[in-house]
Amino acid sequence: MPRKVIIIGGVAGGASCAARLRRNDESAEISIIERGEHISFANCGLPYHLSGAIPDYQDLLIHTPESFRSRFNVTVRVRHEALEIHREKKTVLIRDLKLDRTSEEPYDQLVLSPGASSLKIPFEGNQLPAVYNLRNIPDLQSIMKAISCGAKRALIVGCGYIGLEVAENLVRAGLSVFMVETASQVLSNLDPEMAVIVRNLMSGKIKLCLSDRIRKAEQNGSGLLLTLESGRQIGVDLVIVGAGVVPESMLAASCGLKLGIRNSIVVDAFLRTSDPDIYAVGDAVEIENAVDGTRVCLPLAGPANRQGRIAADNICGAERKYSGTLGTAITRFFELTVASCGLNEKCLKNSGIDFTKVYTHALSHAGYYPGAGSLSLKLLFCRADGKLLGAQILGTDGVDKRMDVLAAMIKFKKTVFDLTELELSYAPPYSSAKDPVNLAGYAAENMLRGIVRVAYPEEIDLHISDGGIVLDVRSQEEISAGAIPGSIHIPLPELRSKMAQLPSGKPIIINCQTGLRSYIACRILSQHGLDVRNLSGGYKTYKFYKQSSEP
Repeated sequence: MPRKVIIIGGVAGGASCAARLRRNDESAEISIIERGEHISFANCGLPYHLSGAIPDYQDLLIHTPESFRSRFNVTVRVRHEALEIHREKKTVLIRDLKLDRTSEEPYDQLVLSPGASSLKIPFEGNQLPAVYNLRNIPDLQSIMKAISCGAKRALIVGCGYIGLEVAENLVRAGLSVFMVETASQVLSNLDPEMAVIVRNLMSGKIKLCLSDRIRKAEQNGSGLLLTLESGRQIGVDLVIVGAGVVPESMLAASCGLKLGIRNSIVVDAFLRTSDPDIYAVGDAVEIENAVDGTRVCLPLAGPANRQGRIAADNICGAERKYSGTLGTAITRFFELTVASCGLNEKCLKNSGIDFTKVYTHALSHAGYYPGAGSLSLKLLFCRADGKLLGAQILGTDGVDKRMDVLAAMIKFKKTVFDLTELELSYAPPYSSAKDPVNLAGYAAENMLRGIVRVAYPEEIDLHISDGGIVLDVRSQEEISAGAIPGSIHIPLPELRSKMAQLPSGKPIIINCQTGLRSYIACRILSQHGLDVRNLSGGYKTYKFYKQSSEP
């Protein structure tokens, strides 16, 4: 008898699982049960229709039920909801939402791909008609209708990747945009001194309220009057809640499957749930973090697609393991590209891993070729052996390819020493002979091999209060634009002739703009017996650090 597989939920995980199943087994009876109207759509592209960057929302539909049926010979039931799973009988109770009738369907294997729903923010008035989520095509259509009816003021709840994408596209559509975030920074996956680069860019484009939240929304004519916890009141025409998602695990819980972090569905390395005939994939599952082995729930499209593919192979007799998720993510915010991979400092401290870090600021391509932009890169790695643990990059050009290289290196457990050996493509319009990835590797290697000792911005104040010296080796023109208070100024070209002016017997932290000239200064002075450290990332990172601690 042909195997019968029921997949609950489409989009990334469920649809990719069904397609892979069919490629593996032409005789299988495969059904997708989808509560919504669309079987496979690009939910990551939803914000870009708000501005018209994607003119027609139908371009977001990867497959219609009809096209999926014809290509893969899969039974697709949209507007059908799985109500109950009877594990002992291996059946699913399904309701046809259009006809309001139920049927019980048998399965040999069941795949859960229910996805996640928008986090409900508990404030008075959160059910008012002008309060929206953005998770699917109907949500998108509702927001577009509000804009077409004259909405000009919007408030976004949450400053994660989706919140920023929605905000940018609403600004491009001509709306005035507020953002409210309960945390003290935007983009919680970044460390504060990196996230502040995004916050700086918001100035003049978006009104931002950090460490705040909505307390109440009330109807005010055709719009809403919002009252924040801080007491601030804001008048808007619509609110879009983008403060995160929660796993849709109620069906799994009701049939007794094991749940884990944030009530996500626990799966093993083969994506099997606590019932060996039920698999689960996508935004609702708890999986392993590929860096430190902790259990996490990371709702990302790439991992969901891979999980669907692996689950399909395992249903057909393979023993393929899902090797975990790095959380690699990227977004564009106006002219800035923001990307991260692996663990940030907060997560590493929670994991108890002995790590260290370097900052670099390099050009995206050769400086003599027009159009080069700055790439601010933070690299996190094991202090003992240099194993890569995480990376964050912000810049105007070339961020994606550098992050993809680092994601691959982190995935395959490489070290900072391996970064120095990479032979990456180079031509003046694309890179430099020393790529920013190589440069980050060189900086980390120099530190781990003891060639230079490193200091960080958060150490400066204590260093000065303990009687230490800060030496700035930049030009006078650079210093006039800003410097570390109390620092001594000797330009690098004059350092050898003026080193006698430095107080003897005191530790010195040396800085320049980005950390390169100060590294050279460290090499000079250390060979003359001075106690010196290089400020990683230079004054540029110090400035970001100071800005990140400002309200």
